Amino acid sequence: MNWRIKGIVQRVLSATPGGRTVNDYLQRTLGNLRDFEHSVDSKVTGDWLVFADYLQELGLDSAGMDFLEIGTGWYPTLPVCFYLAGARSCRSFDLHRHLNWGMTSRMLRRLRTHLPAIATASGKSLASVTAAYEQLLNCQSLEALLHQTNIRYFAPADATHTKLADASVDVAFSNSVLEHVPPEVILGLMRETRRVLRPGGVGMHGANCGDHYAYFDKSINMLNYLKYSHEEWKFWDNDLLYQNRLRPRDFVRLAEEAGLKTIFARSKPVPELLESLPALKLSSEFIEYPPEELCAVSVGFVSQAS
Repeated sequence: MNWRIKGIVQRVLSATPGGRTVNDYLQRTLGNLRDFEHSVDSKVTGDWLVFADYLQELGLDSAGMDFLEIGTGWYPTLPVCFYLAGARSCRSFDLHRHLNWGMTSRMLRRLRTHLPAIATASGKSLASVTAAYEQLLNCQSLEALLHQTNIRYFAPADATHTKLADASVDVAFSNSVLEHVPPEVILGLMRETRRVLRPGGVGMHGANCGDHYAYFDKSINMLNYLKYSHEEWKFWDNDLLYQNRLRPRDFVRLAEEAGLKTIFARSKPVPELLESLPALKLSSEFIEYPPEELCAVSVGFVSQAS
């Protein structure tokens, strides 16, 4: 599909009553959710295991910890993985209510193939992780699963004002969410993270810095949206697929503006994008960025209250 057609369709749907429901249906039937098992695998191997490595690198153990997730999505893969790793609780906040039992139960069945990796990453025995997992299979509803795992789901909800107690969370995290949030809202999320983190607690985030239209239109690459000025991009941007176009250092800067101290930030440029960059006519707003920042399509960073 040509990315412009997709952009216009979503722009129309975003302004139409019931348009979000139609868009959700299209995502499930024509979008990335079509290959459901692959999506679950990616969330475990490409996302949760990365966060588990971060915690291990910092000498932190998920066991007994309280987590806060920003952006739940369609099914709670990461909170359930943290539960299997020994987490005490997870509060998950989403702007729109997407979580449903059909996808969650499918996700749960798919997790069986990842139990050895979850056990290794959490330092728990495979037997104990499997036993905890088998209990989850007895859940017959979303409510039962959330109760069993001590996951509290808030949606629709504003994660910049969680109403959680000060210093009540050990780890706050988000995955593939911040790239869809306006910068001023990201600043609010980071300030709230700072407020709710306990001493020694961390915020860890993974963001996708590439043009999401490139997933649907293979004729463009992940830097295509950097050709447009902010004013031009407003036409192609929409509430259903908002993309802030921030580069890796921008996310880190916003966390630091909120009073969080960066422990580490990791991103690396894609070689193919570096090669194509000279031929790409960038908008003047992006000329100040070095090639390494422009051509990095993901960033992972961890921070603490300073």
